[in-house]
Amino acid sequence: MILRKYMSLLGVGAANIDLILEKTDFNIGESVNGYFSIVGGTIEQKIRRIECDLVLKDRKTKSEHIIESFTMYSTKSIASTEMNKIPFSFHLPKNIRCSDENISYRFKTKMYFQEGVKSEDQDFIRIHG
Repeated sequence: MILRKYMSLLGVGAANIDLILEKTDFNIGESVNGYFSIVGGTIEQKIRRIECDLVLKDRKTKSEHIIESFTMYSTKSIASTEMNKIPFSFHLPKNIRCSDENISYRFKTKMYFQEGVKSEDQDFIRIHG
């Protein structure tokens, strides 16, 4: 039991988060819907918060910046191998650029625990005019 605890603190056997979207192609101003799928690891872990950022990457200028962020604080524990779904909804801004060969978008999701390393996920989307 102690070995499993220390392994999860290092990220081995830790709980995982995955953002599941209904689709990946959207229009400017459209709502993005889906859910966070959380699966427990080898031991029970206490979730501190979930952060989800909409990130724009510009290949031409080699820059990235966060368009908008969503943070959900939690005191919930996730048991070993437990599965949870948390609804996700995000409204795309009306003043963003469309995806093209230089502009791409992704949701970068991070789940932080009271102890241990964070779990991360990335989901790419395309935005049309």
